[in-house]
Amino acid sequence: MLETLAALFLAHVLADYVFQTRWMVEEKSRPETLFLHALIVLLTAMATTGQVASPMIYALALIHIVIDTVKTRFFSDTFIPHITDQALHLVTLTLIALIAPDLFPQGPYAALAWLPKAMLFTAGAIYATRAGGFAVGKLMERFGPNPIGDSLDKGGFWIGLLERGLIFLLLIGQMAGGIGFLVAAKSVLRFEAAQEGKKAEWVIIGTLASFGWAIAVTLAVMFIAAQLPPLGISPLND
Repeated sequence: MLETLAALFLAHVLADYVFQTRWMVEEKSRPETLFLHALIVLLTAMATTGQVASPMIYALALIHIVIDTVKTRFFSDTFIPHITDQALHLVTLTLIALIAPDLFPQGPYAALAWLPKAMLFTAGAIYATRAGGFAVGKLMERFGPNPIGDSLDKGGFWIGLLERGLIFLLLIGQMAGGIGFLVAAKSVLRFEAAQEGKKAEWVIIGTLASFGWAIAVTLAVMFIAAQLPPLGISPLND
């Protein structure tokens, strides 16, 4: 079951955060854009599971697009609808994996015992970084425009992406203590901006949200990964 879940999770992450362009996000209310996104969901699920004829793969794509359609047409593009949308997608992946646990084990990749864990780590890295950027961005929109006026174009985006990536690597590498160093380093670099009340609150909320997202996603990935076969990579000290 977990092998199938890992494969479907990677398919979801690729469809929503790698192959879905800005144009597709902005034009998602158009039927042809929704159809294109559904096709991408279907193709990524086929690619990661190796199944091209299973009804469950088609059901997954259909449910995905129904969720997206409801969100686009009846809800605003804000934090709560965004998080709810992602939660529903993850619940759908879990239900499909429970109903059809053999999608991956009975597919053409079954002999590659290490592949599900590799898929999980890949999906987790993208979800911790890219998905986290969108989630934190939606959250911060609730507090108005960025009060730190003198900043690089998309500087905050790249800082957040890098810090979440580092947190993912530190936790996966069992070096959680390094997160404290990361917090200290960011505090020093943001010291001047944090001197003013509004800017300080903005930095603190954004940082805690970014760190919290990355830690939560990584811990969930590590929990599932512990139940999967090893990657087959020898430890460095061997």
